[in-house]
Parts: sequence; C-alpha cells; structure tokens
Amino acid sequence: MKLKLEISPDLAALIKAEIAAGEKAVTTAMREAGAGLKSAWRGQITGAGLGARLGNSIRLATYPKSGESLNAAALVWSNAPVIVGAHDTGPLIRSRNGFWLAIPTPAAGKSTKGGRITPGEWERRTGLRLRFVYRRPGPSLLVAEGRLNSKGRAVASRTKTGRGLTTVPIFLLVPQVKLRKRLDLARDAERVIDGVPGRIVAGWFQVQTG
Repeated sequence: MKLKLEISPDLAALIKAEIAAGEKAVTTAMREAGAGLKSAWRGQITGAGLGARLGNSIRLATYPKSGESLNAAALVWSNAPVIVGAHDTGPLIRSRNGFWLAIPTPAAGKSTKGGRITPGEWERRTGLRLRFVYRRPGPSLLVAEGRLNSKGRAVASRTKTGRGLTTVPIFLLVPQVKLRKRLDLARDAERVIDGVPGRIVAGWFQVQTG
C-alpha cells in the first residue's frame, strides 16, 4: 500500500505570502508614521513663531532605506537639538560664569555672526564703551553714550559739540531667564506611536484583500 499526503493550499507558500504582507504593512506604517511626526513637529515649531528655518531642522530617516522588513523603523530628529529642546522644555537659563546674562535691546542691533550680539562684539563694532548701571528694582543695564540712527540703533556721535548725544541702554542684565515652553513634542510623538499598531493592521488587511 502506498500513501500520498498533499496539503492544499500550499502551506509554505501561504506562510511566505503572510510574511511578505507583514513586511509591507510594517514598512508602510513606519514610513507614514515618521512622515506624520516630521510634519507635526515642523508645524508646531512654525506655529509657535520660531520660523521656517528652525522648522526645517526637523529631519526624517526610515529603515530599511529600500525594500521592506518586519523590523522597519523611522527616526525623526532635529539638526538644532539644543534650540528645539530648549523651547520644548522651557529651562531656567543662567550665566555660565555665575554673573549676568546680557539681553540686547533693539538699540544693540544684531550680531554679524547670526543670533544675539554680545557686549564684547558690540563694543568692537561701534568703538563705544559700555558702562554698567546698577538698578535695584529692575534689571541692571549696560549703557553707552551715543546717538540713535534712523533704524533705532545706537552709534557713535559724529559731532564734537555733543549735540544729540544721549545715554542709550544697550543691554539688560539679569541673573537668570526662564524660557517659556513653546513646544510639546512628546504629545505628537505619543499620538503617532499610539497609531502605529492600527496602521499595521489596516495595511496588512489591505494587502491580504487587495
């Protein structure tokens, strides 16, 4: 007697198809989740008035870069982590040397290097000396004897008579600053993570029925 056993449908082919469907579903879900989180973080940053440039610092990388895998992953990060992190946590900022934080007034102008100008750079640029003015009820000041130009910037006086010369506050001096929390990146991250299982199940079902 000769017996022949056949399994229909082909079990190996069925398992292979299920694995392929799972790989596609997981990879698609992670790519969509990563793109959604990148978009949400960029939207938060620009919506908080921090500018498109900082918003564009949010980047996305997905793995694998090509093909599909059950171990697919997405990584979302910022190229400016210190700045973004500060607005996300709202830290208390103190001077490194334990003295004062110099906050430039509009009369100080902007740094040629980008960002806020420092007292040292301001003195080198204008040729004026800053003078310390202590104030008990409010922030102390660094002031200069000069004039305001048409843009409201403090510059050296060109007259020898002293006409138009005035004492201009250039920097406010404070011991510390509490940065206002303007972002909540964890909120968007948690929302995206919570939605990943549903994305995978929906994608898997779509592959099976499509």
